[in-house]
Amino acid sequence: MRYVKWTLIALIVLLVGGFLHYTLPQHDIVRIVNTYEERQDISGWTSMFWQAPDNGSTTTQNRDVQFIQAVRPNGKSIVYRNEDTGWGWPPYFKFDTANLYTEANDAISNKETPEWVSVTHYGWRSQVLSLFPNAMGIKPVSGPDATIIPWVNIVILTFLAVVALLIWRMLAQFRERTIDPLVEDVEDAWDVMDEKKDNAVDKVKGWFKKR
Repeated sequence: MRYVKWTLIALIVLLVGGFLHYTLPQHDIVRIVNTYEERQDISGWTSMFWQAPDNGSTTTQNRDVQFIQAVRPNGKSIVYRNEDTGWGWPPYFKFDTANLYTEANDAISNKETPEWVSVTHYGWRSQVLSLFPNAMGIKPVSGPDATIIPWVNIVILTFLAVVALLIWRMLAQFRERTIDPLVEDVEDAWDVMDEKKDNAVDKVKGWFKKR
């Protein structure tokens, strides 16, 4: 049972951690090198990682998607998609895809005269699954070594930690006030039953000895 318990806890932590890592905003210091628009066939279970079209979600989607190509300070490339989140999930309420596309084009630079920017995004990049993080904002920074403090993540994670602590305390108090007394009553009942059983056995043994 102990292994089952810790396996379930590990799965819950993995699911919650993965959900938060995908959903919470992240910041990349990059140099934008290009923007383009490409038609995408979005189908299957990976469609959950793309925004639904205006007319609702379908099993197969075919539409034009804007992309932003960038290079990290270490020379590795990264590609972002540029989609509105609208009123859906995650709740970023992004409606300025066209404006962000214009800002990305304006920030394009080369190796000789690089312009470094901080791209705020959520989501994951997977070449195997053709997944792209969704760019939410672009902000110029002083250089490739600029530090971005994730205040939003700090506030949200602190709030969730406080909520988790309160829930844990409530469950602990519920266990102390309700579960533990019930367990003690059951144990007491078993002790009484064992005592009665022992007395009955002793009486039977005594009766046979007298015979």
